[in-house]
Amino acid sequence: MIAQLVINMKSGRARTHADATREALRAAGIDFVETAWPSDVVADADCIVCAGGDGTLLGAIDAAITRNLPLGIVPLGTFNDLARSLGISLDVRGAVQTIAARHERAIDAARVNGRYYVNEASIGVSSRITRLQTPELKQTFGFLAVIATAFEALRYARPIRAEVRFDGRHLRMRTIQLTVANNRHFGGFINVEDAAIDDGYFELYSVDIRNVYEAFAIAHALLTGRPFNGPGLHALRSQRFEVSTRRPHHITADGEPAGTTPALFENIPKALRVFVPQ
Repeated sequence: MIAQLVINMKSGRARTHADATREALRAAGIDFVETAWPSDVVADADCIVCAGGDGTLLGAIDAAITRNLPLGIVPLGTFNDLARSLGISLDVRGAVQTIAARHERAIDAARVNGRYYVNEASIGVSSRITRLQTPELKQTFGFLAVIATAFEALRYARPIRAEVRFDGRHLRMRTIQLTVANNRHFGGFINVEDAAIDDGYFELYSVDIRNVYEAFAIAHALLTGRPFNGPGLHALRSQRFEVSTRRPHHITADGEPAGTTPALFENIPKALRVFVPQ
């Protein structure tokens, strides 16, 4: 097997695990050609191997789908939501062994305004949090960087007036955070029991906290994996959402910029092949 290897040296553990990744691939009998970007074409490649975090995968998704190649994941990021969802080892050797076994699973790809993602895309507070975080900050402080930037983002949080269209319905909502999730595991700690990455559907969550009681109820729902429709939190489910706002708002998809509103979120069922443990 010949792999196209892409290592994101800005990801959480890439600088210290890049050589270990190369060595593990050689030890597993996997020949590889290392490129700077997933879009660089390696003519004889049988797969694309991404070593980095969830953001690193974004460019690889497009390349893998366009070229009909399976994707191998060596999780070296801060959260590694996709790897955790698929049961891929966070250990370099374990992840490479999964790639070498070549057992594939087809999962849904998500797209917002033409840009692919796999876990979640957000408008509002978490989008601001992502923009406040720098690679250097995440490398130095890890999850503490998220906490610090979250407090900073909440200081400036203002309600967004959004319109959501889906399945012939048209809803107007007030929100400080709107998330369109493709994966059951996202945000580093949220794990939604009833969601799946290969069911062909999105879960949209809109948060508008107006008092401390709603804040505790929402935190409990998210931490236990059971989001609910109630004061402060609304959940919707569909294969496609159109979201517009009174003025343009930034969107982030798996931690990377993804344009601004208005936005079209599309689920593409089982479009991406990924190596997973058998």
